[in-house]
Amino acid sequence: MKKSFLFISCDEAKHICDKAQYDEASTWEQFKLRLRLMYCNISKKYSSNNTKLSQTIEKSKVQCLKTDELNKLQSQFDKELAKQQQD
Repeated sequence: MKKSFLFISCDEAKHICDKAQYDEASTWEQFKLRLRLMYCNISKKYSSNNTKLSQTIEKSKVQCLKTDELNKLQSQFDKELAKQQQD
């Protein structure tokens, strides 16, 4: 099947949508995505849900573990796992 120069598949649109969310999509990719969003309801819905998810995560102000806390948790997990494997 011949790949189109201007029109993209739904899968490619999803990939570009993800890239655009993190400002990694080129201008040409964004143009092709916008073109796809004009006629594809599936891609529109994916893009809309992707935007809502990003906004929800930003509003939640999730705090991640610091590196030293993460390392400590990992070492505790490894110790418990070793105990379980010995039994």
